[in-house]
Amino acid sequence: MHVFFSNKSAQLALFAVFGLFLIFSPEVVFAADALPAEPLAWWIWILLLFVFSFCLGVVAVVAGVGGGVLFVPIVSSLFPFHLDFVRGAGLMVALAGALSAGSPLLKKGLANLKLALSMALIGSVSSIFGAIVGLALPSHIVQLALGITIVFIAIIMLRAKKSEFPEIDKPDKLSQILHIQGIYYEDSLKKNVDWQIHRTPVGLVLFVVIGFMAGMFGLGAGWANVPVFNLVLGAPLKVSVATSVFVLSINDTAAAWVYLHKGAVLPLIAVPSVVGMMLGTKIGAKLLTKVKTTSVRVIVITLLLLAGGRAILKGFGI
Repeated sequence: MHVFFSNKSAQLALFAVFGLFLIFSPEVVFAADALPAEPLAWWIWILLLFVFSFCLGVVAVVAGVGGGVLFVPIVSSLFPFHLDFVRGAGLMVALAGALSAGSPLLKKGLANLKLALSMALIGSVSSIFGAIVGLALPSHIVQLALGITIVFIAIIMLRAKKSEFPEIDKPDKLSQILHIQGIYYEDSLKKNVDWQIHRTPVGLVLFVVIGFMAGMFGLGAGWANVPVFNLVLGAPLKVSVATSVFVLSINDTAAAWVYLHKGAVLPLIAVPSVVGMMLGTKIGAKLLTKVKTTSVRVIVITLLLLAGGRAILKGFGI
């Protein structure tokens, strides 16, 4: 175990996550017909949801992924809640994290307002349509599409590369018209870094797709925002991460209104999920410097593949 983790606290956190996974979903690990003798009381499920959301918050920060992309597929697989309520709570989870982090990042100059608004404007519109379509489709169709999407996300995370400071020879005309460029202070280099972007039209098209998927499945979209900002548009990695958080706070708000209007945000599910996730992220932030994130990232990808595979089976009625 010491190959992967540097101290006992990190090991205990990992064992806790796996322990909860085995306890909450023995049928995934052992047998499909391993059901409890008696149904649990409703308040026990809510308490378990809080504890599980707390553990997800720890893992999400350490692995460098958003809480929403973990919350929806895993909770919909392990808990007896309707998928619509899980997606509504997932949007609230992603939104709460984005709102808490967006303002400080903007003040530090890492999140760029012009870059964020350009992509968030079109992404928020498509997220509204995604939410409407997702709530209109039958649950088994959404489960099947969710499972395929989650497996696709896991593959992207497995193959994703990052570039700290992409080299842009010349910005495209659209980014020049929109004045999308900036300067931020890089602590590791002890100097200001000038950056600009290119392929802005391609980025706008991709954010239409990302926004639609975020609204339809309630996932948030940090898993997709960062690669598009960093690898497609050419923004520095720190600017990409910070701007992605700010974009989430806009896109998820637009989609969340649709779920609220349709009655798909149930406080009994959303509140313990948000509180547990927010508390977990604080612990995860403290463990971040002590845990090897690459190892945890592999665990997260494995969990996503399991949850995605189960969602596909549920979509086929298996």
